[in-house]
This record gives sequence, C-alpha cells and structure tokens, in this order.
Amino acid sequence: MLRTPTLSDVAKRAGVSYATADRVVNARGGVAERSRAKVQAAIESLGYVRNIAAANLSQQRVYRFGFVLPAGENAFFDHMRQLIRYRVATIPASQVEVQVFDVDAFNVQALCTELHGLRGQDFDGLAVVGIDHPDVAHALGALRESGVAVVTLVSDVQAPALAGYVGVDNFAAGRTAGRLIGMAQAANFGTVQIILGSHVLRDHAERLAGAQFVLARDFPHVTVLSPLAGLDQGPLVESLLAERLLLHPEITAIYGLGAGNNGIIRTMAARLPTLPRPFCVLHELTTDTRHAIEAGLVDAVIDQQPEQEIDRAFALMRHAADRMPLQNTGLITPAIFLRDNLPSATHIPHDERPDHD
Repeated sequence: MLRTPTLSDVAKRAGVSYATADRVVNARGGVAERSRAKVQAAIESLGYVRNIAAANLSQQRVYRFGFVLPAGENAFFDHMRQLIRYRVATIPASQVEVQVFDVDAFNVQALCTELHGLRGQDFDGLAVVGIDHPDVAHALGALRESGVAVVTLVSDVQAPALAGYVGVDNFAAGRTAGRLIGMAQAANFGTVQIILGSHVLRDHAERLAGAQFVLARDFPHVTVLSPLAGLDQGPLVESLLAERLLLHPEITAIYGLGAGNNGIIRTMAARLPTLPRPFCVLHELTTDTRHAIEAGLVDAVIDQQPEQEIDRAFALMRHAADRMPLQNTGLITPAIFLRDNLPSATHIPHDERPDHD
C-alpha cells in the first residue's frame, strides 16, 4: 500500500529544512521566493495534502469568526442570533471565538463604517448580511484583500473574490409565493398587495421580482398593486397596509416578503370576523407566524431554514480560512409551511419573549 506523503517528504524532495517547508505550507511568510518555489514543486510532485487538523493543533489555532447582522426589532434575525449562540456552545471554546455585530438595517453608510472598522482585527472569517451597493461591495473587497474570508449571508452582494453566498434562491422564493397566490385566486380577477422592507436589500428585490414575474406570466388576470416598503417595522407595515386596504377594498391577496410580519398579522386579525381576509403568504417561520397560521390568519409561510444557513456559514468560513479549495454547496431550498405540515417547535434554547417585527 502506498504511504501518504508527509511534510518531511516534501522538505527532503525540495532540499529545504522541515521548518522552511512548514512555513510555506502554512503560509507564514519569511521564506525566500526560490525556496518557496521548490517547496510548491515538491508538494505538486508528491501529491502532498496539508493536514489541517494537525496544523491547527501544532499552532494551537483559535478561529475568530464574526457575523454582521441587521439591528432592530426583527424576529428572524433575533432567531439567527440564538442559533449562533447555540452553535458556538457546541464547539470547544479553545477552537473558536465568535462575535456578532449589529448594524442599522438598510443603512449603507453604517454598514460600510462597520466593515472598514473590522479590518485589521485578525478575523479569520466574516458572515455579512449585505446591502447590494457599490460602497458595500468595496468594503467587502477590502476585507477580502486583507486576508479575511468573507461570506454573504441571506442577502448577497456583487463583490469580487468573496468566499461565497449562503442562503436561498430569493428569486425562486418569490416565484413560489407568486404561484401560491395565483393558484389561490383560481380564475378570479384578484388583486395582490406586496410588502417588502426595502429595495436596497437584494433578497427583497429578488423576491419581489420573482413574484411579479410569475403573476404577470401565468396569472395575467390578477392585478398587482405597487409594493409597499415597510422598512421591516411592524407598526409602519400595519399603518401602510391599513391605508392601502381602505383605498383598495378589492385586495384579495397579500405577500409579505420581508419582516414586519406582526403588522400584517394584526391587520388580518382586525378584519375578522366581520370582513373576509385576503389570502396571505409571509416569510420565515417564527413563533408569531406559526401562531398566525394556527389561528387561520395566514395561509402559508416560506422559510429559508436559518439553521442550515448558520451551519453552512460556519463551515464555509472555516474552509476558506484553512485555504482549502472552495466547493459550491448550492443554494438552500426554502420550505413551504401550511397549517397541515407545521414542524414541531425548535428545541434550541431561546428567550421567552414574544417575536417582534
């Protein structure tokens, strides 16, 4: 049986010391270009594969990861913070340090300031809920150039050399919601109201485009009103939706593609039992959206499975930090929850306070 080549074999083949080969393999610098080239040639000829676990053990490495999430009252991102804490609790403290940074939602300048401030803080990886703006792309690119593995989370950003995007295909999620709404209208001439947080978030813009695309192509008899931007704030969403329903009592379906779900749920509850409520599709399965489905106030919830997103973000940041070839694991498939297929409540510890949008 062939023996797996070791770092000693690499050093011998390259004609350098073990310490020099080790410095090259673990990218610690301080090696002359000629020696580095010899070691790289020896690695290729021997088929040597770096033992990440052994290297980390010898260096007593502790990974430093950060998550940059939108601040404010948002049940989904509150749940993500809980998932991060739970995930960290399952990893030995000697192996990883994690910090969560809160940034004002939809604020490009605040996000850029935070990202620039994280440069030079020795993070191995950062997972960032992005805003698709050139300044944000530049800030992410600068972090990547400084050696940080950068992952976009939930909402992608067009920026060069990022480690990857972790999340769902938001255009497909929007198309799914559009089809559910179109099917619910049957052959009737329905009217649809879409509510997003902001156009500056790529995930919101893609969900909106997906829903509009399917409704226009496959359900041309359905009217789609101009979308409302509720900035993911429940009271604002409630106010905007109540006003729109007064102006357009013919609305037969509502699609809430961001947060602010409590505003929609309260509006639906206020209509019953005196008025029929529109067919309603929301995003993210939280305590409140679950209760709304069970109470008959909401018909469907599209969930992006945040447990998978957090696990994938950790794995991708570590993979990139270890300078391993990145593999495309594909987009996460969103789940569609109805009253009939609600999963059991999560067992992940969390605050007992109710969800708030």
